[in-house]
Amino acid sequence: MQFTIFTNKPGSYLAMKYYITFLIILTFSTLMTAQSHYHTPFETNSNYTPTYQEVIEYYHALGDTFEIIDISPFGMTDSGFPLHEVVINNSKDFTNQNDNQVLFINNAIHPGEPCGVDASMLLVRDICLGKLAIPDNMTLVLVPFYNIGGGLNRSSHSRANQDGPEAYGFRGNAKNLDLNRDFVKCDSKNARTFNQLITKWNPHVMIDTHTSNGADYQYTMTLIATQKDKLDPYLSAYMTETMLPFLYKDMEEKRWEMIPYVYAKDIPDNGIIGFMDYPRYSSGYATLHNVISFMPETHMLKPYKDRVLSTKAFIESMITFLTQEGGKIIDIKRDAEAHVMHQESISLNWELDKENTTQLSFKGYAAKYKTSEVTGQDRLYYDHDEPFTKLIPFNNTYKPTLTITKPEAYIIPKGYTNVIERLKWNGINLEVLESDTTVQVEQYYISKYETVDKPYEGHYLHYNVETRTVNRSWKYYKGDVLVHMHQPGASYIANVLEPKGPDSFFAWNFFDGVLMQKEYFSPYVFEDTASELHSNNRELKEKFAIKKAEDPDFAGDANAQLRYIYEHSAHYELTHMLYPVGRILK
Repeated sequence: MQFTIFTNKPGSYLAMKYYITFLIILTFSTLMTAQSHYHTPFETNSNYTPTYQEVIEYYHALGDTFEIIDISPFGMTDSGFPLHEVVINNSKDFTNQNDNQVLFINNAIHPGEPCGVDASMLLVRDICLGKLAIPDNMTLVLVPFYNIGGGLNRSSHSRANQDGPEAYGFRGNAKNLDLNRDFVKCDSKNARTFNQLITKWNPHVMIDTHTSNGADYQYTMTLIATQKDKLDPYLSAYMTETMLPFLYKDMEEKRWEMIPYVYAKDIPDNGIIGFMDYPRYSSGYATLHNVISFMPETHMLKPYKDRVLSTKAFIESMITFLTQEGGKIIDIKRDAEAHVMHQESISLNWELDKENTTQLSFKGYAAKYKTSEVTGQDRLYYDHDEPFTKLIPFNNTYKPTLTITKPEAYIIPKGYTNVIERLKWNGINLEVLESDTTVQVEQYYISKYETVDKPYEGHYLHYNVETRTVNRSWKYYKGDVLVHMHQPGASYIANVLEPKGPDSFFAWNFFDGVLMQKEYFSPYVFEDTASELHSNNRELKEKFAIKKAEDPDFAGDANAQLRYIYEHSAHYELTHMLYPVGRILK
């Protein structure tokens, strides 16, 4: 390139003007060439979402060119392909050894809902090209494609109610598991890897991108925020009073007006309720780690282009918020972790407070009925010729129904390796007993429980669990594991180890071995022993008589009477229905 030295000679001003114009055009052309070079498939065809392979290749292309981004495999998935982490940081520090605020984005947990995949590709490209800035005290971590197995199972038909894209992945993963039901039980390698990735980064905010099913309405974007009454009070106040108002206002200014996720009682006109995100779900799981989490749910019937762009806009709004707040969330998360470590009780289950109702301005379509051409019966439809804006009831407050007193520690027999390894994946500090010892513990007996009739995500899930409590000395052995509760993961520990919790390891069948009796008696042999026990134990004799008097069926059943004597004797195994995790109160 030839340079011109400008002087005061006639015409030099004009030459300088032309030269500056040339530089502007050259710079713009270079930027447009770079952007064109990193064009995403979505930008070529707005009804197309890339394959898993195309997504990973795209991020590798960015990583090979721009120093602020790193992409690397982190762990394995059920598909046989690794889960990748994409890390963006202005200082090129791709570890979590700094004091940055961490924004974690998860995409394609349901690959038939891929708008976050495309939105994140656009977002990261814009950051690399300098079109979108992230603050120096932020690390952006993305899972570009979580459910790889589901992504490889690509078709155009599995989302029967959805408008585009033209091809997409399947909800189930390579083991046909719904990964948004697997965050606690970790049946999939995907979830096991994800647990460890969350532990590595300990994010401040998590976004898990989705597309909704359900009613029809005017909004492209709806939002599930972490259930506020489950979140630690420090984080809950910050989310509800500061973060959510900003996000709703900012999205409206971007012409992507949001509404809370339309979890309707029947049709939205009659009201919507806040989603109860149990720990099996991404946002509920994040709560156990003191992470504010969001599931943006774009509307299935809106054009795919709008779903992608509104998702990108939401992530950008989050980045703007965290930038303006200057890292305030770092201190709030620390306060929440300290509070969890010192609080004396932990709530494990909640119910909707139906009396706590607010009014929500809602933009919908008139719900009407007409005769079905298929069934001949009345069918629901939403009339787009009759849009409306009106107030509808909104219930978003939950009250605890199960709260436990936090013990000093739990103690787990070493044989339950599937439980111990999940605690490790989640960064829980464990202490291994160095010798056999007798410990004073509080123990639960499972006195009652119900189980689903059909398998749910590979399990016969238990619910409505009831327990009775005993306190006694119990022998534990070298290699058994102590789990102290004075640590930031105390909520996670209690939710998985307390058997009455709706997503406890007991509920997910990790301890089903204790529910089956291992030793029995032969009636003709036990008759003489029963007679001796009945004669020599006055208290047993009195209870036995009362039972016979009050229960005619029992009085007429010889085997039931022998079993009663057996179960109230030293011959009956102590471990039948004994939940094996002990609670150390002091």
